[in-house]
Amino acid sequence: MKYRAIKSLAIIPDGNRRCAMRLLKKPWKGHEWGVGKIKKVFEWCKEFNIKTTTFYVLSLENFKKRPKYELDFLYTLARKELRDVVGNKDNFVHKNKIRMRFFGRLELLPTDLQELIEKTASATRDYHRFTMNLAIAYGGRQEIIDAFRNLGVKIRTGKLKPEDINESVLRHSLYTNGTPDPDLIIRTGGEERLSNFLLFQSAYSELAFVKSYWPDFSKKEFVSVIRDFTRRERRFGK
Repeated sequence: MKYRAIKSLAIIPDGNRRCAMRLLKKPWKGHEWGVGKIKKVFEWCKEFNIKTTTFYVLSLENFKKRPKYELDFLYTLARKELRDVVGNKDNFVHKNKIRMRFFGRLELLPTDLQELIEKTASATRDYHRFTMNLAIAYGGRQEIIDAFRNLGVKIRTGKLKPEDINESVLRHSLYTNGTPDPDLIIRTGGEERLSNFLLFQSAYSELAFVKSYWPDFSKKEFVSVIRDFTRRERRFGK
């Protein structure tokens, strides 16, 4: 079957903690499984020649509300994965020439993790085959607020006139500047909402909600979602 091309896919990988608790494991164990699933899903995306994937790794709300010990576990996982990207040329990121990008309020993260993020982005900056975006300490409303703050500074300093603000100018002030809007957003875990994810960019995205928890998300389900996407007529407001 010929599939309608998806250039950009975004994923809300929900259900890590619930999956672990269902199996009587500590909640943060699910996050470890979730990291492995990201790698598998990338391979599926590669089969469909999906060039850009964006994962909602940690919402700003969860950053503020989750227990410190759980966040510390997430940071430890992130450090391990990023150190391997920086120091191991056999890492799947290098083998597949994946450009890694990170956005959100990264300044809220531990300093050493910020440095690893910067090193990872730098080490993959020249790759152009695929792009993987990781939204960390991210919120869609906060992204728009930060964009307008930056525009306000430019207006105050005379670099921009209010009447010059249009969609293109705003896009260039968003964290995601340079990333195409998602054609499709998939959310696992059974919830049916965006949860403050890519609010500006998702204006005409198709949405797919899957009941399986993120660690349980299967290739069969992934292919089914892609097949369903091909049947949809995208109107873009027409």
